[in-house]
Amino acid sequence: MRIPRLFLPALWLAALLAVAPARARSAENGEIVSVAKREFLARGLGRKGLDLLMEKNGKIYIVASPGDLAALFAARVPFSRETDRFFPFDQTGISPSGGLNGAYHSTLELETDLRVLERDYPQLAKVVELGETLEKRKIYALKISDNVSLEENEPAVLFVGCHHAREWISVEVPFLFGKYLLENYAGSPEVQDLVNRSEVWIVPIVNPDGLEYTIHVYRYWRKNRRFNADGSYGVDINRNYAYQWGYDNVGSSPGPASDIYRGTAPFSEPEADAVRRLFLSRNFRAMISFHSFAQDILYPWGYVNAPTPKEAELDAIARTMSGLIAAVRGTVYAYGRAAGLLYTTNGDTVDWVFGVSGIPGFTIELPPVDVEHGGFFNDEAAIDAIFRENLPAMLYLTDYAIQHPSSPAVRALEWARRLLSPPRLKFFGRIDKAP
Repeated sequence: MRIPRLFLPALWLAALLAVAPARARSAENGEIVSVAKREFLARGLGRKGLDLLMEKNGKIYIVASPGDLAALFAARVPFSRETDRFFPFDQTGISPSGGLNGAYHSTLELETDLRVLERDYPQLAKVVELGETLEKRKIYALKISDNVSLEENEPAVLFVGCHHAREWISVEVPFLFGKYLLENYAGSPEVQDLVNRSEVWIVPIVNPDGLEYTIHVYRYWRKNRRFNADGSYGVDINRNYAYQWGYDNVGSSPGPASDIYRGTAPFSEPEADAVRRLFLSRNFRAMISFHSFAQDILYPWGYVNAPTPKEAELDAIARTMSGLIAAVRGTVYAYGRAAGLLYTTNGDTVDWVFGVSGIPGFTIELPPVDVEHGGFFNDEAAIDAIFRENLPAMLYLTDYAIQHPSSPAVRALEWARRLLSPPRLKFFGRIDKAP
């Protein structure tokens, strides 16, 4: 249905929201709409802090809050309601088969599976409590190393998922990587060598509160669940890191109701702060932050479309990872500078990691490539295949981190760690200090 230009936006807005099922409707949830790309550009909507879902066939798709819808009406921007094309309204081939989240992890299910890995591989796996969310959920990491209880100051690699709550597949890929390393340590010389010479740190769910909200209330929720001063909810955790935080109002938003709201200050959110404290406590040499969807491998900078001093190195690593992924089953992941290949973001994880340390850091946008192939709703049967195609790239980056010595920026960071009081990381059963 094409929405005409209306003179009574409040009445039409109420009618538009009323057609959504009750489970997906609340004062803070809205609709998926599309705007013609030409209209989108002419109206400067890219600078309005909207939650952009995708571009497809000359249309820009937006996850629009009630406030966004009201603003579009008030500005007389013609748009079409597209909600019925998306899960859970259109469930063609992508509905979870068991329970609300099917084969995907809830926060409790993840904690259980992490503890099982720790129990089954006590010499190799340790579950670490990084922090606590606003709703009192724990943020967990899985540490994997050959002498996991010792502090050996080995090269470390970080894999994180689920900064954005609706990106369920981003939980599964890093978790399955940890599971793969542990299950294959005894039988694979390659895996054993990597684990023996490194620390692999995996944080599958950075945003537990948001994830639970997507399971039980609103599947398209993106942010955490902070109650903001204006009565809205949520901060985009992936705009809350300190490097170039608030650089402009395009790559993040100062408006609390925006889906790219950056928060009141850098690291104002406990989730981003938990990642910060972990990163500063270890000798990390490389990292990947998993997201969805687009099938891209992105490297800094995100805040501005300009090269870093290590553009050639980052591009070569991304190109290699893309080739390794494609070799598995032909899936093509584009690669390039984040601000050039995707869009500008400021205050994001990978820019911060690179900005403070200079190590190779990447955002991997997992499949699918567009909404026609599932959007945020990967078929459960595809979970293992998506992990398997990313596995060689994760193994390669781990080896790369081991093979390449510390850069001057990393060495400076190591000196800074010695001068600062180290953060305390809670291991099950005791409190251990980071080195």
